[in-house]
Amino acid sequence: MVTYDFQTIKIVDITLPTVDNLPNLKKVTYVKSSGEYKESYQSNAFMKKMYDKAMYDIVLLTLKAIFDANNPNVEAIVLNGKVNTIDKSTGKAISPYILSVNVSRESFKDLNLEYIDSKEWFKSSKGISATTFTKITPVAPVIEISREDSRFIDGYEVADKLDESVNLAAIDWQDFENFIREVFAEEFNSNGGEVKITQASRDGGVDAIAFDPDPIRGGKIVIQAKRYTNVVGVSAVRDLYGTVMNEGATKGILVTTSNYGNDVYEFAKGKPLTLMNGANLLFLLEKHGHKAKIDLKEAKELNNQNNS
Repeated sequence: MVTYDFQTIKIVDITLPTVDNLPNLKKVTYVKSSGEYKESYQSNAFMKKMYDKAMYDIVLLTLKAIFDANNPNVEAIVLNGKVNTIDKSTGKAISPYILSVNVSRESFKDLNLEYIDSKEWFKSSKGISATTFTKITPVAPVIEISREDSRFIDGYEVADKLDESVNLAAIDWQDFENFIREVFAEEFNSNGGEVKITQASRDGGVDAIAFDPDPIRGGKIVIQAKRYTNVVGVSAVRDLYGTVMNEGATKGILVTTSNYGNDVYEFAKGKPLTLMNGANLLFLLEKHGHKAKIDLKEAKELNNQNNS
C-alpha cells in the first residue's frame, strides 16, 4: 500500500492468461459415414475478440473482489496485469505488463456491472493497454511496487543448522534476523512471493521486507524480529506501525520469541499489523520442517552470565 495524492492506494499485480489458454473448440460433429468425430475450431478473429473481452472482464472482476474484501480505508487500486509468455524473436520467457489502470473506490461503486461494457469502461477510466492484447505489447504500469532498495543485503542460512536443543531466545541477534527472513521466505515462496533482508540493524528499523503477489492480502509487508526474553511493550508496536506507514507497506508483522501485553493487542486492533509470539514462531518453524526451542528462563540466565 502506498500513500499518493492524499489517497491510500493499493497496488496489485496480477498474472493474466494468454490467448492460448482460452478454449477454441467450436463444435464436434459425428460423421456417420466414417464413424468418427470431426472437430471444428473458432477463427483467429473470433479468438482475438474473445480474448480482449476476457482481459477487460478479468480486470473488472478482480477490482470488485478486492474492493469488496479489502479495508475500506483503501481509497483506490492500481491494477497492473502481466502475462507469462515467450518472446518469439528470441525464444526466451518474458513477463511483460500489458495493462494498467488506476480506479478509485468512489468511481467504482457507481458502476452497474450487470450491464457494463468492460472495454468501454477501461477506456473511460484512462486505462493503459495496447489496441489488442494478442500483440503482447508491453506498457508501463501507472504505479509499480519497487523491489529495489539499497538496504537489501544477501542473507545466510540458519534454519537447517537448528535442532530441538537450540534456544531461539539465546542465539546471536543477527542469526535470529536471518532466521526470520529464511522462514518467512519459505512461507511466502509457496505463493510466488519473495522476502529480502535489510542491513543489520540490531533491533531497529526494518529487518526484512516481503513482497506478496496475492491480489487480496498481498503487497509490500514489513517484518520486524524481536529476540526478546521479556514481554514486548506497546512502544515497539507503535514503531512498527509508523514504519509501515513510512514504507508505504500493506501491513507489518512483528515476530518475537516472547509475548505481548494486553496494551499491545489493544493498540494493534483495526490496524494492518500481525503479532506473532514465541508459540506462533515455533508453529511456523515446524510447518516448514525445522526444529528448535524457546526457553526464556535459560536465555535470561545466559544473558546475565554474559553481562556479569
